[in-house]
Amino acid sequence: MKTNDIKKGARVHLRNGWQGTMKDNAKGNTRMVEVEGFYTEIGSVYSHDIVAVETPTGLVAVEHTPAQLKLRKLVG
Repeated sequence: MKTNDIKKGARVHLRNGWQGTMKDNAKGNTRMVEVEGFYTEIGSVYSHDIVAVETPTGLVAVEHTPAQLKLRKLVG
């Protein structure tokens, strides 16, 4: 699944081990997610930090676009 295909309300797993709920239907390098970490808060998350999506059939890995992978190298 690509990050642009993730719909509002979907449960996502982040690269740092935290989980969250998608809060928008946007496309691009950042998405709004309600992250459940040390605190629960809503904020922008880089698309390349989303690694999996929960579906009724189980966890589905996320495929990143070349642009998202390039941004990950720049940020990291």
